[in-house]
Amino acid sequence: MPDYPSRWSPRHLAADRWIGLFGLTRATAILIAVGLLAVHRVTSYDVLLAVVVLGYGTVTIGLVLRHPGVLRQPLAWAVDLGVALALIAVSDDWRSPFYLLALTALAPPSVALPFRRALTVGAAFTVAYVAVAVLTGLDLTTLSSSIRLETLATHLVLPGVVTVGLAYAADVLRRLARERERTERLAVEAERRRIAWELHDSAKQRLHAAHLVLSVLPHSETLELGLEHLRGATADMETSIAELRSPLGGRPLEAVLRERASELDLLAGATEVSVLGSAPRLPPSAVAHTYRIIAEAMSNAVQHADADRVQVRLSADGETLHASVEDDGRGLPERLRPGANGLLNMHSRAFAIGARLTIDSPSPAGGTRVRLVVPPVPSEGATP
Repeated sequence: MPDYPSRWSPRHLAADRWIGLFGLTRATAILIAVGLLAVHRVTSYDVLLAVVVLGYGTVTIGLVLRHPGVLRQPLAWAVDLGVALALIAVSDDWRSPFYLLALTALAPPSVALPFRRALTVGAAFTVAYVAVAVLTGLDLTTLSSSIRLETLATHLVLPGVVTVGLAYAADVLRRLARERERTERLAVEAERRRIAWELHDSAKQRLHAAHLVLSVLPHSETLELGLEHLRGATADMETSIAELRSPLGGRPLEAVLRERASELDLLAGATEVSVLGSAPRLPPSAVAHTYRIIAEAMSNAVQHADADRVQVRLSADGETLHASVEDDGRGLPERLRPGANGLLNMHSRAFAIGARLTIDSPSPAGGTRVRLVVPPVPSEGATP
């Protein structure tokens, strides 16, 4: 089975828009600053300042592209804002070419923090900028010029405008994301109920009818084998219907998997099924697909691999879920049995949530190992 790319999910593309916006505005601010230094002498060391800001801009943009999570780190915000204000101070002019660079440093906290806290950051930046402006020559004489007064007013208002605009947009998008998750969860639950009704009212009834017809025929080894398969298929279908009628209901992934492991323990008898660890918080659709993938791997190990032990491990690397299902059964078959769509469905579900799924044998002696990596799945409009 192929490994699907892990970043083709529309949800990941939404986070990439925030990253792209930061990179674009940061690059634009740096180019403008360097251009102003080239055409207008600011200090006696303009060339050195241009080299420093180009280097800093390259490093920060590259860091964000490689590690997007840095945009959510308060320490990174403080360092970035501090560097921007330091560049304004070093340029020895409150109308510094690096003022736009300082505004781009306000973007990450504005979109990541709740609305009121983002406004607090914007207000604190304005106060810090006023202090730097006073240190670089702002005084009452400066304010006697109407042009300079308008320039100062613009410089003081812009941080608030940027912060309010970005914070409000991010807050609205977060609300939309929560509503989308709720709608998505209701849709999943409605689809589960519909499938359960259809299985119960059609396929299950036909299985019972086939079982009754075959039961009245003279018994033979072939007939007994067919009846045994019918009983197994009926039991499997009843389990599937029970699962469909019992939605996850917002419970943690590990709790639902342990519940499924207990059911398989009862069905399998001699097979020991265990679930270790815990999972990070995931959106409802990601939890549903992840549960189905892992539950399918557990069922395959119990029903088809003749395993004595099945172990599920869950761990969180930040917001990334790492899951594995290992068994000591007879391993993967060389050829899939006709009508076996389980592995294909597992890969399709992984692709739907941008996850990476691998299935192999951990040792030549046998056994099967299913590994699933579910990266952070931010909702549409969520912060990166």
